[in-house]
Amino acid sequence: MRELLEPLRGVVVWLMDVTAVPVLAYFVLINTSYLVLILLGALDFRSYLRGRKTVVDTLGGELTPGVSVIVPAHNEEAGIVTSVKALLSLRYPGHEVVVVDDGSTDATFARLREAFDLVELPRDVPQDIPVRARVLGQYVPRDGRTRLIVVRKENSGRSEASNVGVNAATEPLVAMIDADSILEPDALLRVAKPFADDPTRVIATGGTIRPVNGCRVVAGRIVSVGMPRPWMPRIQVVEYLRAFLVGRTGWSRFGGLILISGAFGLYRRDTFVEAGGLDPDSIGEDFELVLRMHKLMREAKADYRVEFVPEPVSWTEVPSTFKVLRNQRRRWHRGLWETLWQYRGMLFRPRYGKVGLVALPYYWLFELVAPLLELYGIVIVPIALVLDAINVPFALLFLALAYGYAIFVTLAAMTLEEWAFHRHSRWRDLGVGLVCSVLENFGFRQLTVWWRLEGWWASLRGKKQVWGVMTRTGFNEEAS
Repeated sequence: MRELLEPLRGVVVWLMDVTAVPVLAYFVLINTSYLVLILLGALDFRSYLRGRKTVVDTLGGELTPGVSVIVPAHNEEAGIVTSVKALLSLRYPGHEVVVVDDGSTDATFARLREAFDLVELPRDVPQDIPVRARVLGQYVPRDGRTRLIVVRKENSGRSEASNVGVNAATEPLVAMIDADSILEPDALLRVAKPFADDPTRVIATGGTIRPVNGCRVVAGRIVSVGMPRPWMPRIQVVEYLRAFLVGRTGWSRFGGLILISGAFGLYRRDTFVEAGGLDPDSIGEDFELVLRMHKLMREAKADYRVEFVPEPVSWTEVPSTFKVLRNQRRRWHRGLWETLWQYRGMLFRPRYGKVGLVALPYYWLFELVAPLLELYGIVIVPIALVLDAINVPFALLFLALAYGYAIFVTLAAMTLEEWAFHRHSRWRDLGVGLVCSVLENFGFRQLTVWWRLEGWWASLRGKKQVWGVMTRTGFNEEAS
């Protein structure tokens, strides 16, 4: 047996000699980059916290930019009325809600019509952004006071539904919100503040996405924040905090933010329309739109800003089953690859500033390639240990740099978030978060590595992307 394994051992020894140092250096760089983003986020949090108490006072009156909240909805009969009522009651001096019923086959429209006494408007929706699907009608409440527009259209997907909503919008700012998401009462005020502070330069802002699983919800409002009971959503709470809050805050501080989540973004309507709206053929439509806006602005030599605002939160349910989580992560990584490839011409081009010189290379190296190199490490290190191709101290060093350093980065992100916003009122929830920051690296992380590579491989093979169905089990809506 030893003689049979000797050639394999020789190959593994050669691989380790060639790749050991580069792979270890890669993990040091990727985790250090996360730590740098956290430090940049800390600076941004400090500046933000100094001025957040004045947001409600400074945003008001005739100078406040109006907002159209766009809500694409497909088969959302269970919660659509509660969601719309909550959006209509957001604290904002001038906003409307535009619901786009994307060919629902359930009672989504019937529930809205009954709840708001809708009547049809005898006019067509403008075609500022061309759409393929036919618009079936436009409706408003009979009372003439409730600022709600409901548009019915043939089913053609979320991106086209959002574009139709922007076409129907009447305000200068448009916010993209998922129908099943929950916004905090002051979320619009806070995410719109950069537009009020710098109206000529800011073209887009994004808010934080956080899991609603485990929270107590009453009449479309979060009344208490808690940790979910299943471990899979618990780990995602920690994961979202590091990636969606602290990571994007750091990029915003640096001036290289290239991703605003489709679940909560605010845009200048004129720039959104000029860019052509969301691409219905893109699986990473939110990422693709922001990159297209950057490209448009940089090529026009415009002075502009894209910002992330850390405090306004859109609460959304995260997957609680392996099947749904796998579909999500495959879709995310496929969208990342296809968008990066589409805009590869921006790489290392000085005309695209920090986006082309820093942000895009970072996403190629540390977001796209990361699962490939991590899978290599997961496979080669145990094999090398079994074949005595490396020593135990080296294996321990690999674990320390790849996983121990990652745990430290996550703990730093959690500490920063709790210092700034004090979301959790129970020490137990913080303890669970600490445990999840460790557990994430043993099983969960390896699964997501594989799923992300599956998404990449499916795209390279030209396999058609199929959107999975999100089974909603994370929280119970309570009546007021």
